[in-house]
Amino acid sequence: MQNSYYQLIKDYWSIILIILLTPVLLYAVLLILPTHDDWVGSTTPDFKPFFTKEHFFFYGYHWRPFDTWIGYIVGRNPQVLWPTFNHVLVVIGHLLCSLSIYQLLNVLKCTRTARNIATLYFFITPATMATVTAVDSQNQVYALLTGLITFFIYVRKVRYKYIVWSMMIFVATLFKENGLMWALICPILAHGFDFIDKKTLKKDLLVGIGIMICYALAIIIQPKDIIIHPEYEPGPIKVVKNFIKFFFSSFITVDYIYLLHQPSRNILLALISLLFTLHFFYIVFLNNWKKFLNKKMVTTVLCMLIAVGPHLLTIFSMMHTYAGLVFVAIMTAYFIDTYKSIIKPIILSFSLFLLAAIAINTHLIDASIKSGRIGKRMAQEAIQKTGNPVKDVYVIIIEDDYPKLSSFCVIPNEAFGWGLASRYETNYQWPQHIKDTTIMRSPDAMINAKRIGKKLLYNQQTDCVWIIDHDKVKVVKP
Repeated sequence: MQNSYYQLIKDYWSIILIILLTPVLLYAVLLILPTHDDWVGSTTPDFKPFFTKEHFFFYGYHWRPFDTWIGYIVGRNPQVLWPTFNHVLVVIGHLLCSLSIYQLLNVLKCTRTARNIATLYFFITPATMATVTAVDSQNQVYALLTGLITFFIYVRKVRYKYIVWSMMIFVATLFKENGLMWALICPILAHGFDFIDKKTLKKDLLVGIGIMICYALAIIIQPKDIIIHPEYEPGPIKVVKNFIKFFFSSFITVDYIYLLHQPSRNILLALISLLFTLHFFYIVFLNNWKKFLNKKMVTTVLCMLIAVGPHLLTIFSMMHTYAGLVFVAIMTAYFIDTYKSIIKPIILSFSLFLLAAIAINTHLIDASIKSGRIGKRMAQEAIQKTGNPVKDVYVIIIEDDYPKLSSFCVIPNEAFGWGLASRYETNYQWPQHIKDTTIMRSPDAMINAKRIGKKLLYNQQTDCVWIIDHDKVKVVKP
């Protein structure tokens, strides 16, 4: 019996550690409050009846019914469920993705040691934190999870395989659009690891393209108003910049707050975090880089680029790294298996990586908590200074050049949600309508803001004006 327990721990030590760490991660993440896009996404509290077109069809920017359903659920009791329910879904999804990656590496015939290290790497690498800490990132997590499930279906002898495979791709896509990429990823990755031959690859790529065409047709026939934000417009320079961001955030582990966020910059601590993690990157990937030239790694890299392709072509932030990290895990496991003679140095190097990753993750989570609290304090200040409930509020934001970094270090007016955070503080009772505008920062900016506000009040275009200067709120009443 004792030997069986020992063997169980030896086989699944990463899974055991991940399960033990998940409650700690969840406890920390639950302290993070909504900021920036969290206030305007589909997973915010929604008070419309459930059976509306917004909950089922293309609406606004996306066709993501699972997002809108979450918004409906938290809308039943926002003060209790928002954003707690969202965080729980994201962390559980991250756990399930990690367990699925362990199984994926098992299917790909990686050794026990490689499976454990690569799985724990995925779970704990700071590259996942922009996703794991975000309120509205469940679509990213579950698109990957359902994508992994589609691959398991694809490589196994399942009755009506192509029908089930197509349906699961469609489900993944309804979580987030990059889920559709698994229509191409599944046959390419399967061919790379010799599950299918070249003839089947060609046939199934055509099937995958057919699935993508069906999805496009499903969108075309829906009544909708498609709005393309200027930030989403592709361009060659943007693609190059996005690729550089993706490469560094996926492979180079460093405390990016200490490195890139000017008010928090500490080059010494950034270098220490890099030194603790860089050796693992070197010993795994650079020590034998020619291994990237074989079929398995070429197809894995191709699949990784396909997975993040929609983000590379449009808009890329640290959150969008998540879709490609499963393939980083595959590469990690594969390269570890090629170094069987130096497995002890790899384990030692990975131990140093873990220590640095825990320290970096703690810093990232702490920064996210502080950003959310700034938004909450501003919302409470606006409500308190306004006093009596008002129906309409106009928010005038004095342009803020304060540096930001992803969802970790947010500009105060964005943490404030351009005024939307105030609605949460009144349990969505008031204000009912919020409009905002941004004016240029100048020595006379506050005077200009007051002048605009008084004009709006005089013309009865709003009930109250809030002027935002960095993290300060000034209320102008009639």
